[in-house]
Amino acid sequence: MMNDGLIDEVTGLMRQAAAELILPRYLQLETHEIDTKTSPTDLVTIADREAEEWLTPRLMEALPGSVVVGEEAASADPSVLDRLSGEPPVWLVDPVDGTANFVEGKREFGVMVALVEGGLTRAGFIFAPVEDVMAIAVRGEGATLDGEAIHGRKSVPFSDAFGDYSSKYVKPPLRDHLSAAVLTSAGTSQKHCSAYAYLDCARGEIDYVLQFLMSPWDHAAGGLMVEEAGGALRFLDDGAAYHPVPRAPRAALACGDAAMWQTYREAVT
Repeated sequence: MMNDGLIDEVTGLMRQAAAELILPRYLQLETHEIDTKTSPTDLVTIADREAEEWLTPRLMEALPGSVVVGEEAASADPSVLDRLSGEPPVWLVDPVDGTANFVEGKREFGVMVALVEGGLTRAGFIFAPVEDVMAIAVRGEGATLDGEAIHGRKSVPFSDAFGDYSSKYVKPPLRDHLSAAVLTSAGTSQKHCSAYAYLDCARGEIDYVLQFLMSPWDHAAGGLMVEEAGGALRFLDDGAAYHPVPRAPRAALACGDAAMWQTYREAVT
């Protein structure tokens, strides 16, 4: 299903959406072009909405018979998430991941698209518009960044590991426990952008990613990216491999080296 022609079409659409609908608003947003969803810190912009609306029909056209689950569409109508349990292939779309960073003029935001079929992520795409890099992962075929193979760092003990972790959505007492646990590693960043967290883990710039609110558009593409770069993304409670599920408060840990995942899990649980 995921042949070179379809890969080229998807990456071309992502680049075009960024060039025409997202980057022109970067550092140029007007107050009336910024809105909130579930809370004052849950932001959405005109760029999010217009990019998703533009990508949706074009992705379905690229793969006839497919459907789309976009972050903004699902926010407006949660029943959209039911498409994940249907038979047609599903495109997961996060038009601007890291919206708060985008609003604040930071560089850490990205466009994410994943193709899900039969409950598994078959392909994942992450485009970082400011950095102008495209990461692609195809199940069983590895992960690349601008055409070059990428790999997570290997055999790094947790005490020397650097990760990405934000306690923003984690509820106590788990929040206090995880926040204390990550202090036993070499350090963490809080870029508040899943696209960059997973990309940095897959390309060996950080060693782990600790997430909690598992919205499928935030994790499907990046999780596959980490896995195909030699790492793992698994749920923290039972060690089950990640698969796209509706938004749920359930902790998950990504590690750049699959062989170290259990060791990292023990360090944070």
